Amino acid sequence: MSRQYFGTDGVRGEVGKDPMSADFALRLASAAAQVLVPAGGTVLIGKDTRLSGYMFEAALEAGFVAAGADVLLLGPLPTPGIAYLTQRHQADLGVVISASHNQFHDNGIKFFDGEGSKLSDEIEIEIERYLDQPAITLESHKLGKARRIDSARDRYQKFSVSTFPDDMDLDGMKVVFDGANGAGYKVGPRALNQLGADVITIGCSPNGRNINKDCGSTSPALLQQTVPAVQADVGIALDGDGDRIVMVDETGETVDGDQLLFVLATARKREGRLKGPVVGTIMSNLGLQKALENKGIEFRRAQVGDRYVLEALRQSGGIIGGETSGHMICLDKTTTGDGLITGLQVLAIMRRSGKLLSELVAGMPKLPQTMLNVRTEARIDPNNSDRIQEAVAAAQSELADAGRVVLRASGTEPVIRVMVEGENAVQVSDLAKQLASVVEQAAR
Repeated sequence: MSRQYFGTDGVRGEVGKDPMSADFALRLASAAAQVLVPAGGTVLIGKDTRLSGYMFEAALEAGFVAAGADVLLLGPLPTPGIAYLTQRHQADLGVVISASHNQFHDNGIKFFDGEGSKLSDEIEIEIERYLDQPAITLESHKLGKARRIDSARDRYQKFSVSTFPDDMDLDGMKVVFDGANGAGYKVGPRALNQLGADVITIGCSPNGRNINKDCGSTSPALLQQTVPAVQADVGIALDGDGDRIVMVDETGETVDGDQLLFVLATARKREGRLKGPVVGTIMSNLGLQKALENKGIEFRRAQVGDRYVLEALRQSGGIIGGETSGHMICLDKTTTGDGLITGLQVLAIMRRSGKLLSELVAGMPKLPQTMLNVRTEARIDPNNSDRIQEAVAAAQSELADAGRVVLRASGTEPVIRVMVEGENAVQVSDLAKQLASVVEQAAR
């Protein structure tokens, strides 16, 4: 059975359109409670800074309380913070109201189990079985209750800082922090300040509508300009819910998830702390794979989606994984992808090695890669189109063993992602454009 509502990262869509309505959120809470929350159980609910978060928070609270669950409301907090607090409070379920890197008119709902991990496909399918039923309301004496936790941000900040080595600090390091006007806009700068960094902030003035707007990990142009302009050592950009990170070196060059994986893995290898293989995804740059193999580090690929990376890490005994987009997982520090904690690990490597970020990434030359997003009227599977598959086979044949072609449907929006990489940048760009054209025609 396939999932109807859940995508690669929870349920997501445009607010006011199916399924992102208050009514659906209430039914989703009721369904999740029936599957995952025993009578008298506890649910944590956090959110990012979107205006619609108030509406979904109220609807989810009502659905869980009506089903007999106690609810702890955390307010704006990065997604990984909610995962951490779910585990710390020994709650049955953690709920995040966020559409991650999307613009404010979208929103989403995703869950963490009691261990602070994302749900499996099987559990999400089980929840969907209850969605066609009306939300339940128990007898009055069986209803749950709700209260706010005002100290949630401080607890997550303390935990984040605790992942930084005890024998060092960030005194004398100038860091530009871009919070994407999202959930990390307070905790990120405060954690860096606590460690002694000189912090300059951008994208830390949310108004409910400006989340991810011309800022954050998906739009780092302002960060790239600011870092060299203020002579900072490094820049950190989170996305709207704080589980994704992109960094900027001292020259203003972006450092993506593949490059951060290389930095994290090779440092742990040098220190004798690397366990198992490093896990990327089918979209990870071939340059990462080659660079790690040259260092004697095994590299494996998972499906796109940080929960699939996490699953592969657990199956293989690995501790470091992530996506090109910046979803980074350090299982030796936390249970899920965490942009702030990843950034702190990289800063620690810079501090301990005495090297600039540009020097740390120099050992991983990236192959030319072109990614094009083809928007379609409805979601389609490129694997089911003979025309598309013939074009993919032709492109792969032209690249031979020196490159890769990957087409995949987005799990969060009606988009086909066309990725081509190889040794010749012009060839890669041309092939990507040709494939995108074929996809556009096939999707009509």
